[in-house]
Amino acid sequence: MEPYPLTFEPILKAKVWGGQTLKNFGKNIPEGVSIGESWELADLPITIQDGQSIISNGPLAGQPLDSNFPLLIKFLDACDNLSVQVHPSVAYAASHPEAHLKSEAWVILDTTPEGLIYVGLKDGVTEESLRDAIEQNTVPDLLRAIEVKKGECYYLPSGTCHALGAGVLVAEVQTPSDTTFRIWDWGRTHREMHVDQAMECIDFDAPLLSIANPEPLQCGDFLTTHFIDTPYFSIERLEAITDTTLDLVIDDTPAVFMVVQGHAKISHTIPVDAPTGTTILLPVGVTNATMAMPKGCAILRFDLPEEKRYA
Repeated sequence: MEPYPLTFEPILKAKVWGGQTLKNFGKNIPEGVSIGESWELADLPITIQDGQSIISNGPLAGQPLDSNFPLLIKFLDACDNLSVQVHPSVAYAASHPEAHLKSEAWVILDTTPEGLIYVGLKDGVTEESLRDAIEQNTVPDLLRAIEVKKGECYYLPSGTCHALGAGVLVAEVQTPSDTTFRIWDWGRTHREMHVDQAMECIDFDAPLLSIANPEPLQCGDFLTTHFIDTPYFSIERLEAITDTTLDLVIDDTPAVFMVVQGHAKISHTIPVDAPTGTTILLPVGVTNATMAMPKGCAILRFDLPEEKRYA
């Protein structure tokens, strides 16, 4: 079968910190249900409930992705603070087969004026002082708080203590793991904490993460912002500055496009209508495809390093 652009059924996840904002990104959220995450592209082990995307278009519609795709891509709607947490470090994952490395990045899609994220610990924080802060409910005093703006990107390598703050909506890309160790939960008491595991993962001597957001550059009909390159993925944002089209030719590794602003359309033997909130996987071998983007339409593009090939 000729490869074609794939779309998927969103996997909606109810969270205590979620809300209804993802309706603005085309998600069918029942009234009264707080949705925190929409898993757009997932290929986790079958042992994880609702962890595998179902294709929604073309001849493969109704089938699971089931291709060892090495990224998990989501929308996150933080209407309340997420728990302060950490994901397994490289060393912890190597010695605990049940835990999986989770490096991730957030692209800020919207935020309230007070929107914050928490990335890493302040200088001088030790395991002892962090444990004391957990007991005293003063953990935020030890976290590096960052005021965020729409259009910024932040990378959180595994082992980074972090939290997404209330009022911030993000697109998240991460390595395919659902292992999270919570250390503090803003006064919520009904969820399990994993303080000892988290302490094993945090590098208290690590330097502060370097955070810099590049300026967009005009390239033809687009403003292009190349956010980051990591060992696991790269991210860039493309915004049309006039009504235009983008040729889609995928040679060596797959690409994922997420429409975050406006309404795009892909012309192909199997066309795709792509309003805001649509995520498309372009498998290796896709040709004869173009994406029509009106002025102001914007997409995020997620690419794999060459060694992370699509099986």
